Amino acid sequence: MNSIQFFNQRVRAFLIAAVLVISVASCKKEEDAHVPPDVQFKTGAGYTSGDATVAAGDSVLVGIIATKTEDEMKTFNVSYAYDGATTTTTAYNLPLSGSQEESFTTDYTIVTRNEAGTEKWSFTITDRDGNITTKSITLTVQ
Repeated sequence: MNSIQFFNQRVRAFLIAAVLVISVASCKKEEDAHVPPDVQFKTGAGYTSGDATVAAGDSVLVGIIATKTEDEMKTFNVSYAYDGATTTTTAYNLPLSGSQEESFTTDYTIVTRNEAGTEKWSFTITDRDGNITTKSITLTVQ
């Protein structure tokens, strides 16, 4: 075998190896995008569904409608942070079961502090795979 044949054989082997590597890499299983639960605020008379300015010690009614999109819903959590704090405090935590895993609706009454400032309230639904949807409102207390 002369040097040109040897070279051609090496190039051919390299090309075959490259095609195999590309084929295996492109056969990687596509993963489905995880779809978190759908969460909406109730709207209408008596409900607060967005940021608002309220009085100290006021009661604010927030309604939640959550619907399973991909996996069963497992928990509902309400948390708050005062005056721009980055950490939150859990006000309410509810494990969901039975029909609540498919569709969950609830009303939650917030009673604001008796001092001026901001209160960020977050309403979170987590599904079986850990997908999370959070809806928040900020109340400015005067």
